[in-house]
Amino acid sequence: MIQSMTGYAAASADSPGGRLSLELRSVNSRFLDLQFRIADELRALEPALRELIVARVVRGKVDCRVYFNEAEAPGASHSLDPQAAARLKALAGEVQRAFPDAAPLRVADILRWPGVVSAAPADEERVLELARGLCRRALDELLAARAREGAKLAAVVQDRVAAMQARLESVAPLVPEAVASYKTRITERLREALGSADDERVRTEIALFAARVDVDEEIERLRTHLGEVERVLQKGGAAGKRLDFLAQELNREANTLASKAASAALSDCALELKVLVEQIREQVQNIE
Repeated sequence: MIQSMTGYAAASADSPGGRLSLELRSVNSRFLDLQFRIADELRALEPALRELIVARVVRGKVDCRVYFNEAEAPGASHSLDPQAAARLKALAGEVQRAFPDAAPLRVADILRWPGVVSAAPADEERVLELARGLCRRALDELLAARAREGAKLAAVVQDRVAAMQARLESVAPLVPEAVASYKTRITERLREALGSADDERVRTEIALFAARVDVDEEIERLRTHLGEVERVLQKGGAAGKRLDFLAQELNREANTLASKAASAALSDCALELKVLVEQIREQVQNIE
């Protein structure tokens, strides 16, 4: 199955410290680029989440965000840290002595002071298992989204391949006629230019020019590359890099065909093929 590199997924659940949420976003990238945005108190979750993501995502820039919602879980308890409160009291006393007119600390000020009020310690193992479960759910959703888009991308590429194959089949019978016409034109020009020169030299020059405009080899290579693109699409998996390489080869052969075109029909065909190849290249940039 062909997969896109673009997708989004999210999952959340209640945890001992509140509602734990996890988001996954992925976009195009040449390699697997995994970035985490995790609250400091949850930083210990990163290695386990990284292992889960790397096991299932091959390519793309993936952003993983993990955080607690501000709303607390029912029954969450807090306690006053006596040592932190004592340090705050001592600091407040020093400030009061230095600034006698300063207003004393209010209860709300004390409760907001960092470290004075602490939440009950969360069960790390429970949070870790919860985070793993959320990551698995989000990965399932992300990969499903990437698969749906990948199927659409594969269909678009297949349509372009079919159009290129049809164009090649329509123009291939015209190649011998184009080469023969080209030989006739070259023969007349050479006889005019060489005057009384012998026919052997004329035939030699014609053979050289004819070899330069014979595009049978380019057409066969284009057919071969298009067949390989179809095979890769059917096989599926991480095919983006392979398809990108094949698109480059198709473009190279189309350019060669354009440079050797001996008739307007061949030239038009080469131009159409280059447009279709460019459309394929744009799509495969999004494939994993």
